[in-house]
Amino acid sequence: MTAPKLSRRALLASSSLFLLPILATGSALAATPGDKIRKITLLCAAQASDPQEFQAAQLIAAAWRQLGLDVEVKGLPRPQLSDVVWNNRTKWDTTMWRMVGRPERSDPDEFTFNLYNPATIATGYNFVAYNNPDFQKLAEAQRAQPDPEKRRELLYQAQDMINRDQPYLFLVYPKNVLAYDKSVWKAESIVEQSGIGIRNFWTFLRAEPAGAKKDMVCNAAESLIALNPLYISGAIDSWVTELIWDRLMRVGPDGLPQPWAAETVTQVDPATIDVVLRQGQTWHDGKPVTVEDVVFSFEAPATSDKSPMYKPFVENIASVKAMDEHTVRFVLKTPSAAFMTSTLAKINLTPKHVWGSILADLANKPQNAETVQEERPIGSGPFKVARFKLNEEIVLEANPAHWEKPRMDRWILRVITNTGAALGMLPRGEINFLTDYRGDPKLLADLARNNPSIQVVATTDMGFRFVAPNARRPPFDDVRFRRALSLAINRQLMVAAAWNGFAAPANSFVSPALQFWAKPGIDDLKPNMAEAKKLLEEAGYVIAAGKLHYPAGVKETQTEG
Repeated sequence: MTAPKLSRRALLASSSLFLLPILATGSALAATPGDKIRKITLLCAAQASDPQEFQAAQLIAAAWRQLGLDVEVKGLPRPQLSDVVWNNRTKWDTTMWRMVGRPERSDPDEFTFNLYNPATIATGYNFVAYNNPDFQKLAEAQRAQPDPEKRRELLYQAQDMINRDQPYLFLVYPKNVLAYDKSVWKAESIVEQSGIGIRNFWTFLRAEPAGAKKDMVCNAAESLIALNPLYISGAIDSWVTELIWDRLMRVGPDGLPQPWAAETVTQVDPATIDVVLRQGQTWHDGKPVTVEDVVFSFEAPATSDKSPMYKPFVENIASVKAMDEHTVRFVLKTPSAAFMTSTLAKINLTPKHVWGSILADLANKPQNAETVQEERPIGSGPFKVARFKLNEEIVLEANPAHWEKPRMDRWILRVITNTGAALGMLPRGEINFLTDYRGDPKLLADLARNNPSIQVVATTDMGFRFVAPNARRPPFDDVRFRRALSLAINRQLMVAAAWNGFAAPANSFVSPALQFWAKPGIDDLKPNMAEAKKLLEEAGYVIAAGKLHYPAGVKETQTEG
């Protein structure tokens, strides 16, 4: 058998004439490998609730096993998965995860500034503990740059840096494949929002009944975590939250922010914004919405650590104060090109008379606002809560006091964790809007062909699916190891096999749905197992007896799970 040829880099790195261990063959003639890397657990959603994610996890595990890793895929119900990943950040290796399209994410600032921000490592969005000061400088620079072309160049650089460091291993930009019964809802009243699809605030607000049925009955593939204006744990919570709590601005179907609870929004100077509140608004308990409520809504997450999810979106506010009984002035620490979208269209208006006492009670307790669940949530939005059980059903009623009263009577969300069961309920009329479908899109297309009243719409999401490696735990703290893992993944196969063609390969936090901001070519990452093994070899990792080991002298310090 011919001995494998050493790379020139490996030879130069050696200070002796001993041959280095060669990853490709597992032969080691000199240096003793470090400890065998422990069994890696890849967390994901349970197969029944998200078969696409579960199958993608199996494909990833199979690829990583070719690198000599022992990988276990562990499917969990979404609430349990969220609890482990979000609230027990030192206790997992890697997980499947998703960032979904939300209106305020039509500006790339939310992902750019918050997903990688070291300030959000402990309790916020940066749950993988990525910490790169150079990237943070770019993130801060892009949000302060008012010129779109110059800002785009900074965002291109940011995407290149994330491609290099691979703190998240992006997989696909899925297509939101959804459906509704057009014998119940007039097709011309259903709004398709760019980067989100037909499941959006504007559809729920303006969908017009086609006949006598006036309740929109939707589905969710997983239980909700909370109905809370200071906490959105995931996609499903966000749909409901948008309907209950108003915001000063809303991102319109065109992706641009527009005044909502604000009558007008005026840029006084680069760092000063005046908001005139729409008059006559009331909370669902009948009390008036005041400028003091607006000030409270933005000060509450800024002045305490009790709202970690929203604090990053208000930390650039130097001051917010009522100028008169209708006007609120925001003064920013630095000018922000994304402020109207990522802050004014993001922060929920929260009633001070309800949450003031709640936050005061939490002041000297370890819990934060995310642990609170009101018995009857109070907002000012176009829908109000009639009843709810987070793991069963949410029933919202149209708010007759709202300035834009919904055209439906009720919005009902039923938790149906089995994807096949949800699909079967659509033609039977048990649901009339399929808002959450994670199965084979071709099955849905076939169903529509056999049922002329069912309309299917597919939209490329501005969000993305990804693998999150926990940088708190070795070997995921090694950028070379993460890059090797990423190179081993066949995203093109994943699109075809797990998403059945209804997705696009991803390698960036900026979706091609945001065409102006997405860097051309960044997503053209092809699988390369040979290059992945070479990266590990050059970093000193060794295959011995078919298993991947740390570089010589490195001990395994992390327990499994």
